[in-house]
Amino acid sequence: MRLLEPPAVPVTDPAELRGRVADVLVVGGGPAGAAAALAALRHRPDATVVIADLATFPRDKTCGDGIAPHGLDVLRELGVPDAAAGFRPVDRMRLRTPGGAEVATPSTRATHVIPRMVFDARLLAAAQARGARVVRHRVRELAVTEADGGPAVVVDGGALAARVVVGADGANSAVRRALGIAVNPPDSLAIAVRAYADAPKADIPPEQYIEMTDEGWPAYAWSFPIGDGRANIGFGMLRSQLNATAAARGAAGADERSGRAVLHGTLAAILPDQPAYPGTLRAHHLPMSTARPRQPDGQVLLAGDAASLINPLTGEGIYYALLSGALAGDAAMTAVAAGRPERAGGAYRRALAGELGRHLRHTTLLAGLAGRHRALMDAAVHAASRRTELYDTLVEIGLGRGTIPAASLARIVARRALRLGR
Repeated sequence: MRLLEPPAVPVTDPAELRGRVADVLVVGGGPAGAAAALAALRHRPDATVVIADLATFPRDKTCGDGIAPHGLDVLRELGVPDAAAGFRPVDRMRLRTPGGAEVATPSTRATHVIPRMVFDARLLAAAQARGARVVRHRVRELAVTEADGGPAVVVDGGALAARVVVGADGANSAVRRALGIAVNPPDSLAIAVRAYADAPKADIPPEQYIEMTDEGWPAYAWSFPIGDGRANIGFGMLRSQLNATAAARGAAGADERSGRAVLHGTLAAILPDQPAYPGTLRAHHLPMSTARPRQPDGQVLLAGDAASLINPLTGEGIYYALLSGALAGDAAMTAVAAGRPERAGGAYRRALAGELGRHLRHTTLLAGLAGRHRALMDAAVHAASRRTELYDTLVEIGLGRGTIPAASLARIVARRALRLGR
């Protein structure tokens, strides 16, 4: 039986907003966008906050559906304590490497597996209940100008306008393109395929399962139980590795069909007992934080996937989306309330660096090492199977904002310096 149905999210006719300058316009109604709106309205409940998205909610979103506890912490701070209501927590994760190392230890804090059709609609409905106005609109162009006596960002020739715009419109962000920021290069852009399937029927506690594979390294498949007899399954790898793997298998080039064959075929081979339900296999891009752009100054902010905020070790992005969205919404409304919307970008950049800067530097370092030396992952997982505190550290780095312990970081830096000196 399917779990709780997602709420419907009614929309406002965008024509009602034409000629008006909102305080904050959020482009994208996913977790980053909803968090931005919630944070802005927490700062000033009477503000005019508009969320623009082409989709009608609820809508499916290709994702692993794993919601780490850190993301729920952000939502509780934003006044949404029940985002995971009705979904059973999963406190066990099984991780297996190509070299045979395996760890299956209960986590200190449980995660949830919530289909994005439900999760995103809940968050958007919560933002709407606080006063956000949701409109259906595809954003194409932005221009900074003067309107109603102050600097404003005008969208698509005046269809919408706001003092500050938060681009939370995903991996293919139109707001990012409007800022002139290029997409991630192939070695910092992952591609994954997701499907739904029957959950494993083995008589074991529910667990999130991740199996890494040598071919296309770094790459892994997953199976995450939802709690209603289904599981979210998938497989992902770097775009650069997908091209190379397709070529190595003898495919004619690295076109869309050959890449799809690699993704679908590898998923089926790793999880043979969980065939995908027909029609649920969908691919999506994941712009990794290893190539995240610098948040520019000014009145246009980027959050979540649009800012390439995806963990390069795990592909986790929901926590980053919620945290960055909340920081962006707060910075936007603070600047607007002060009458200086042009200061929003700098304030947000500093806030994001304060919250995630060290963590992002450490995950970039670890991703580079693991990508070049697969044996490091084998060793780390083997050690984590024997040391609970190390396992907890790895989980925090992969799902939250954990950092490398000082002693381990010193050893890594020393080894890198030794190699460079040779």
